[in-house]
Amino acid sequence: MPWHAQLDLHYQRDNAQRTVLRHTHTGPLRILKSLYPEGSGICHNVIVHPPGGLVGGDTLDITVRADAGAHGLVSTPGATRFYRTEGATATQQVALTLEPRARLEWLPLESIAYPGCEAHNVLKATLGEGAEMIGWDVCALGLPTAGQPFDRGSFLQHLEVPGLWLERSRIDAADTRLLSSPLGLNGQRALGTLWFACGTAVTRERREALLDAVRVVVDGCGDDDLQAGATCPNAQMLVVRGVAPLVEPLMGLFQRVWAVLRAEAWGLGSEAPRIWRV
Repeated sequence: MPWHAQLDLHYQRDNAQRTVLRHTHTGPLRILKSLYPEGSGICHNVIVHPPGGLVGGDTLDITVRADAGAHGLVSTPGATRFYRTEGATATQQVALTLEPRARLEWLPLESIAYPGCEAHNVLKATLGEGAEMIGWDVCALGLPTAGQPFDRGSFLQHLEVPGLWLERSRIDAADTRLLSSPLGLNGQRALGTLWFACGTAVTRERREALLDAVRVVVDGCGDDDLQAGATCPNAQMLVVRGVAPLVEPLMGLFQRVWAVLRAEAWGLGSEAPRIWRV
């Protein structure tokens, strides 16, 4: 029987200027204890999905809201796995809402599209005036090191910041032109997008400073198989997109870019969430 799991996270600023989390859940989605490794202003949380993956008909429905002045950081302990299905679609849908002057970091580990999956992965982020966020979405097609190529199934990806950014693609395992052509993925099987988004236009000087800092990291990645680029498609966003044969180098690059953006944009330290080292 398919599972529909729902998790609602609400970051608030209390009277002591501490970010606190209120949350509710139904089905197999949980949140681990709130942690404050950087002090009371930034609340770190880890989303856990006990079944470990989605099969046909399953739905994960995650909503995150950050109130004015609050700062939340959300990650996961492992990959989101879309397993083989007999035809029904497995769906993960994420809605992020930032009130004015809120900050949010959406940093899950990768999604894995298993051979034979039928998957929809949807994320929408809405930002109020002065709100800022860093987020990423990384996908691994198949399990190449285990000898399980993505040779059947499909993966639909939808990333949206309304009015600013829309990335939508359907990757069909039968579409060899997309998967293998130099004009497509060129044989790469890991792809990802990282973004820094603002609810208010950023000055040209700040955009250029952020872009220069990020490009130093991207250009110095030292991996000939990893291809990535950074750009500012509009006055409110910086976007990094990358592809690689395996997910590990791409995720490593994104983590380094995240650290640089945190320092340059917010003056914060770059110690990675502890769950990434587990």
